[in-house]
Amino acid sequence: MRRTLEIIFSSFRLAMLELWKNKLRTFLSLFGVTIGIFCIIGVLATVSSLEYNIQTQIKSLGTNTIYVDKWNWGGGGPDFPWWKYQKRPNPKYEELEAIRERAQSAKYVAFKIDAQDNVEYRNNVLLRVNLYGITKEFNNIQPVEIQAGRYISEAEFQQGVNTVVIGNEIAENLFVTPEVALGKLITIRGKKFQVIGVIKKQGSSGINIGGWQFDQSVIMPYRYARNIMDERRANPFIMVQGQDNTSSKALVDDLRGTMRAIHKLSPMAEDDFALNDINDMSESMSEAFASINIGGWAIALLSLIVGMFGVANIMFVTVKERTSQIGLKKAIGAKPRIILTEFLLESAFLCIIGGLMGIILVFILTKIISIAFDFPIFISTGNMILAIVICIIVGILAGIIPAYKASRLDPVVAIRS
Repeated sequence: MRRTLEIIFSSFRLAMLELWKNKLRTFLSLFGVTIGIFCIIGVLATVSSLEYNIQTQIKSLGTNTIYVDKWNWGGGGPDFPWWKYQKRPNPKYEELEAIRERAQSAKYVAFKIDAQDNVEYRNNVLLRVNLYGITKEFNNIQPVEIQAGRYISEAEFQQGVNTVVIGNEIAENLFVTPEVALGKLITIRGKKFQVIGVIKKQGSSGINIGGWQFDQSVIMPYRYARNIMDERRANPFIMVQGQDNTSSKALVDDLRGTMRAIHKLSPMAEDDFALNDINDMSESMSEAFASINIGGWAIALLSLIVGMFGVANIMFVTVKERTSQIGLKKAIGAKPRIILTEFLLESAFLCIIGGLMGIILVFILTKIISIAFDFPIFISTGNMILAIVICIIVGILAGIIPAYKASRLDPVVAIRS
């Protein structure tokens, strides 16, 4: 063990001396490894951050939740053109009760309509704010955290009162602080609404795939929202969350039979509705990002191969320059495996240095992108460990031939050289 540590320390010291003596040559040779690690970690960090943000938005749509809509969110393919979807009937509020009665696997059922319009308070106007008209069980499926005030009560849902809960950004833009917004009257499409609560700040993920965006939203009871929205054009859909012990696949099967019965479809007729499973969306995204990762790896491997040849070149030159030293070590008893190990460790150290340079470049770039585009990118510990492991493997592969040649040198010939 002691002998091994001495070899490691000696190899590290020699590698540092080699770097210091031949700075330009070493930098140019390690540049390929640096770029390769930069590509790998850069792609992995960007893709994993993007996937995390998108998956977070998908999960925010509800767990074990099916969305009953006229549109299939995944697309119908070439055999099902858009005009067939257009002819389908919109989900209706009246269908909620029938789903509750017939679908035994359903735990909560909610209805939603939405639109975008201006929100006014005195002389302040916010443009294109998200307006959501929802039923009372929406909060059970998609919890809304309240920062100030309260949520809409069951009586307000039943009576269709003009009370609203507003997003944090809306409260800040219209009233500066959330607490000031409580009790104030805002105007939407000529109607007055009383603010009873402000939603806790959600924050930005830098990308939007159609999530709720509660920070820029106004939530109101459906019974009042239908007075200011055209329900046929307000993107209506039904949200159904399954029982705790029910899988999403079983819930879909149950809902399919229920909706076909509600729409009175014959056994041979096609479905005139879509059942969008959040889990399917999540799996599709994972598959798409897996393909992107493969493309990133392919680009990075080319750079790593170039870098590997550069490191191999350094090691060949190093063996040539230290031939007499190798001969002296062997003459005083160093075994071939010791020489082999020493040069392999030195090669690995060189690649690790190139990899660390690549990681530092990625770190700087992620900070710039995160600030400039408001899109948080992170480098996980797993990615950094992966980078170091790749550097070690590349270093061993690059140094195996020079190290083997060094270990096979004849001590007498080596000393004379």
